[in-house]
Amino acid sequence: MSTPSFPIGTILGYPRIGRRRELKRAVESFWAGRSSVAELEEAATALRAATRERLAGLGLGRTDSAIPETFSYYDQVLDAAVAVGAIPDRFSDLVDADGALDLAGYFTIARGEGDRAPLEMTKWFDSNYHYLVPEIAPDTVFQPSADRLVRAVEEAAEAGFTTRPVLVGPVTLLLLSKPSSSAPAGFRPIDRLADLLPVYVELLRRLHAAGAEWVQLDEPALVNQSIEVDRSDQLTALRRAYDVLGAASPRPAIFVAAPYGSLGDALDVLAATPVEAIGLDLVRGSVPTDLAEATRGRLAQKTLVGGVIDGHNVWRGDLAGALDAVLSLEELSSSVAVSTSTSLQHVPHTTEDETGLGDRLDWLAFADEKVQQVGVLALGLLEGRAAVGAELDAASAALDRRRVAPGVRDGAVRSRLQGLSDGDFSRMPYADRAPVQEAELELPALPTTTIGSFPQTGEIRRARAAFARGEAEESHYLSEMRAEIRRVIDLQEQLGLDVLVHGEPERNDMVQYFAERLAGFDVTENGWVQSYGSRCTRPSILWGDVSRPSPMTVEWSRYAQSLTEKPVKGMLTGPVTILAWSFVRDDQPLAETARQVALALRDEIGDLEAAGIRVIQVDEPALRELMPLERDAQSDYLDWSVGAFRLATGGAASGTQIHTHLCYSEFGVILDAVRALDADVTSIEAARSRMDVVDDIASSGFDHGIGPGVYDIHSPRVPSVDEVVELIARASAAVPERALWINPDCGLKTRGYDETIASLQNIVEATRAVRDRAGVPS
Repeated sequence: MSTPSFPIGTILGYPRIGRRRELKRAVESFWAGRSSVAELEEAATALRAATRERLAGLGLGRTDSAIPETFSYYDQVLDAAVAVGAIPDRFSDLVDADGALDLAGYFTIARGEGDRAPLEMTKWFDSNYHYLVPEIAPDTVFQPSADRLVRAVEEAAEAGFTTRPVLVGPVTLLLLSKPSSSAPAGFRPIDRLADLLPVYVELLRRLHAAGAEWVQLDEPALVNQSIEVDRSDQLTALRRAYDVLGAASPRPAIFVAAPYGSLGDALDVLAATPVEAIGLDLVRGSVPTDLAEATRGRLAQKTLVGGVIDGHNVWRGDLAGALDAVLSLEELSSSVAVSTSTSLQHVPHTTEDETGLGDRLDWLAFADEKVQQVGVLALGLLEGRAAVGAELDAASAALDRRRVAPGVRDGAVRSRLQGLSDGDFSRMPYADRAPVQEAELELPALPTTTIGSFPQTGEIRRARAAFARGEAEESHYLSEMRAEIRRVIDLQEQLGLDVLVHGEPERNDMVQYFAERLAGFDVTENGWVQSYGSRCTRPSILWGDVSRPSPMTVEWSRYAQSLTEKPVKGMLTGPVTILAWSFVRDDQPLAETARQVALALRDEIGDLEAAGIRVIQVDEPALRELMPLERDAQSDYLDWSVGAFRLATGGAASGTQIHTHLCYSEFGVILDAVRALDADVTSIEAARSRMDVVDDIASSGFDHGIGPGVYDIHSPRVPSVDEVVELIARASAAVPERALWINPDCGLKTRGYDETIASLQNIVEATRAVRDRAGVPS
């Protein structure tokens, strides 16, 4: 088989939600029944066409496979599972005789329906994207379903493009899957590789027939040292997979991309397989320096694709250094190309849509600007450094301006950090402060609460937006927000919840709200990034030293507490999550930046206590998310991340009950770190996984308060009373009654009020039923 030339400049993927979130609106309209499947598909077709034209206009080739096909209606891992027929039995009725699944069925697997729970969701490596976890059984029948992949290739060809279809590779698909609930103990999805590979071979055949010259198979699991499967088994699977796929004929040429870190010893294995191109993340990773001569000889026969433009962050960066990095690959192969380090799905579309960042806009590169950077480096590869000298010099000059800009370094902030002592990071021992809190709060057994946010109605969003645009008086805005807070407090009183929240109507986003009030941050106007499904966020940009000019949440919490005798939680976002869900400065260690944020939150906690708030929640849903994939770096990360949380909360009085919240956490992996946070109560995602986490809790001796979620808020399903009773029963079998809290998995912001009220009613009713059985008062 003759190998087509690989494009000298490409990207691993592109934002797929739309520059103006067109796909989000189209999908949510379909979910709501306001539009048909034909209208949704029409919107998706238009978005794919616009993306191809945009990328071609930015310099990627129309006919050399430089443009990747990475569109997804919901999630790329779900797409791969559907493409190979890995559909759990509970959804089998949605699949037709040919193995095809319509869009309604696809979304049912993603979101659940009635008694059918959706696929579990968890974080995508060390990013703020979350994927759906496939379920594999020993008897899962794999079968190809290539229609959507083929249609995209054919659709592009009709418009004059030869594009590169992208699919999660077979090894990563199985390594990221979980055994189905029916699987016997000890079963591993990776053990089904031999059964899966013929399906991938058939997918490759169909893509080749459709005109695909190259196919990109993403294998990021190979860089993740936290995968539970033994490394030797991973490498055996990798060798088997790409020996089989490489031997298939006919097929497109295979480009294996491995973003998010270093391939390490997997590079030796891949080099020995018949794949034609290998993608290397040279931002988060590197090429091993001790490559064997045999490996060097094999790599010389491959195209090496240097991922030197950071797909994870928004900084313009050192373009000259990036060119040096990709040029270094010429020591290994005469065929070298340049790309982004990861898919650009992690960054916003373009800086062209931002008008409020002033001179700091010069420091940034979003997706479109990174595509242009790839073009610059590709030209440098082709024609030499002199051909792009002006562009390299401009990027270096922007870096120099950034280093000396006002606010990047604040002497007062740095002096305060230098004055910290060990005592600033600890409170009275938990065993001593727990009785103090119990006496002050007087809560029943199995206390009920929510995580913080309540549904945000269109009226609330419009009122907030009008005030932000200067179209509404402050007095009117305050009146609207207070009316909603009163409504939420009254509703919780009526439902019978024990610890209340004010609902956060004033907050657009749990990080952006604080970023708008802390020095050292910028917020964007249109910097939308997909978090999961149709859910998008606008990550803030942390560019300078952080401080708190004034209290941020106190008046809202004070007002809410004035409306009820029950305790109302003060709600803060923790330092690690603020970092994880922002684009963070890359000119100093993350640990130093985290401590700056922690000090600002410490001041806020002190002011909340002075306002009479007795329960304060400091959310850290991203604690696991930010953990490095390299084992050698994980201990240091957990030390400083735990330290930042303890610095934020270490000044709280013994009678103040500190809560925290974690989601998508793979709780057992970081159990020691969660214990070290020393929060009085930790709520965690658990409903979608059916309380799997409590096994880790039971075996660990975790002795602080714990609230494993009983309501999956990422699905529109309303859990029944019996379902919640069952979940509480499983949790109470592992957690002492005195320590167990009852709560949803996460905040309720994205849900509607009808489903929220019904769900919370069922939670309260279920909790009362469990209390009655145990003979304890409600």
